[in-house]
Amino acid sequence: MPSLYHQLLEEVLEGDLRPGEILVESALGKRFGVSRTPIREALRMLEQDGVLERVNRGMRVRQTSSEEVLEIYGVRTILEAAAARDAATRRTDYDLANLDRILRSMGEARTATPQEMAAINRSFHRAIWQAARNHTLADLLERLAVHLRRYPATTYLRSGRWEEALEEHRLLLEAIRRRDPDGAAEVAEKHMWVARDVRLDMIRDGPDEMSQP
Repeated sequence: MPSLYHQLLEEVLEGDLRPGEILVESALGKRFGVSRTPIREALRMLEQDGVLERVNRGMRVRQTSSEEVLEIYGVRTILEAAAARDAATRRTDYDLANLDRILRSMGEARTATPQEMAAINRSFHRAIWQAARNHTLADLLERLAVHLRRYPATTYLRSGRWEEALEEHRLLLEAIRRRDPDGAAEVAEKHMWVARDVRLDMIRDGPDEMSQP
């Protein structure tokens, strides 16, 4: 059974706990049938992760904003480029086979739901992080991925974005395959810039699009 921390984290990421919502220890204790001590520990961990923030009335789900999107993608672009560079240098034949398999599954997923597309996309990026052989880099990227998942709508809701991402991933894999660290880093950067701009457009277009399932 998932820990209390993971249950609350998933509720935030799935949008069951909305940005700005106050979390009351006593109510959570009754709901999960536990004392306040494990509740406080779970909330503390979520605060450390940047998922919750402390306010006068206790803890609330951290607000989302276009400014935060810019911050997250600014850092993630640097880290994704570093991971792509390392992957191009350190990748193995197994890494290539794994990336080829995921890319094929992306090509076969044109009729999948946007959420299914997003899950496959995360698998592709995690495979690159694995190929980079840098645990610290992978850990930082995982934390940033959690922050982006706090935004309920995937960029693959946008018409044509999946096909664009598929081509961007193909170019990235080819650079890694030919052991071209500079080329891989450049493709990774451009891929992140496009994703950032699409997400900012979705925020500007208003809550109707951002709340789509």
